[in-house]
Amino acid sequence: MAPLHCNPRSPVQHPRPLPWARIGGLAGTGALVAALVTGCSTAPTGPSETSRARLPDLDAAMTKTTGRGRWVRGMWSELPGWGSDEVVQAWPALLKSCQRLLSAPSGLRAAPASNTGPSTPSPDMREWIPACRAAWDLGPQADEIGVRMFLTERLAPWRIEAADGSVDGKLTGYFEPILEASRTRTARFLYPLYAPPAGLTRQQPWFSRQDIEALPQAQAQLAGREIAWLADPMDALMLHIQGSGRLLISSGQPQKAPTMVRVAFAGHNGQPYRSVGKWLVEQGAFTVDRANWPAIRAWARAHPERVSEMLAVNPRYVFFRDESMADPQAGALGAQGVPLTPQRSIAVDRESVPYGTPVWLSSTEPTAWTPKPGTTRPLQRLVVAQDTGSAIVGAVRADYYWGWGDGIEERAGRTNQPLRMWALWPR
Repeated sequence: MAPLHCNPRSPVQHPRPLPWARIGGLAGTGALVAALVTGCSTAPTGPSETSRARLPDLDAAMTKTTGRGRWVRGMWSELPGWGSDEVVQAWPALLKSCQRLLSAPSGLRAAPASNTGPSTPSPDMREWIPACRAAWDLGPQADEIGVRMFLTERLAPWRIEAADGSVDGKLTGYFEPILEASRTRTARFLYPLYAPPAGLTRQQPWFSRQDIEALPQAQAQLAGREIAWLADPMDALMLHIQGSGRLLISSGQPQKAPTMVRVAFAGHNGQPYRSVGKWLVEQGAFTVDRANWPAIRAWARAHPERVSEMLAVNPRYVFFRDESMADPQAGALGAQGVPLTPQRSIAVDRESVPYGTPVWLSSTEPTAWTPKPGTTRPLQRLVVAQDTGSAIVGAVRADYYWGWGDGIEERAGRTNQPLRMWALWPR
């Protein structure tokens, strides 16, 4: 999403990506785009204000420079809630990353630096080889005590900061929707998901969303490319935003249960992204502070005659492919190439945090909007950086993978929380 005229480098204002900050696929593709709406917000007050001032130069041994900022060596006592989390729940995710790193040498290279950053970010995953071997030796049966000993004896916490010394950032959420679908068009299932058309390239923009809906030549090129049909255009939009999902394919026979399959991001039409959430704010549907996915869905239910008008605001269109789903308990593949673990995997800006890095998150649980904010519950836990997205930009920035199932859409759609992050790195 484009920012609402704010300076992302300002020490007072920061980009404010609202929930649903990924469009175009779980980042196994590495090609996600934008968010529903962006605004600006005043930075939180309190202890962070001191940290937001430009910090003095630190000893090189105590800092690691990244393409987006720096890491500063910290202490375990700095991590809010460190003693309360069951860190063993993140162990399977860490083992998946270690297996990937040890089996794929290409995955050990540092991330490319940004144009404004250093030529080689200093956090280099090759430093993880001994620690990953030790983790693999500890194995999947490690208990809470064993995992904590591994973390505290082999790793050290590093506070993640932006280039201006800011430690405050933003947490959004994403998930894997489960939607009813059909392999054929029926009176109920009217909205197609398409495989990429022949000749689609990144260099040449294709027909816009509105063209795809209206122009015979666009429809002719997509004829036969339908991989599934959905019953609700808002479900199609949700899949375009999330980029991956599970479909319950109807057999057409009442006595036969539907088949579950997964569809994943396969490309987009190369058109610019325009925010439907921002458009709804401009239309007066709701204010920026209430602009989340549940609110957008509610507006669509109340104004079905305007849904096509809303969708046409965004010319970008996403294409899909069928993806193997041998294990229904495994999440979709993230950009690192490993299945994501619900509530223990995050998407990050790879120029700040390399894939496979354990990260300590300090944030709060999402809640429904109220005129007067109430008490929030902490969300403080160990997660692993295993995904990315083009809307996930910044040093202190993460997208929290909620998983799938009942209630998950609501929680992910409301996630728009303050955030601090620590990378856990081999000593």
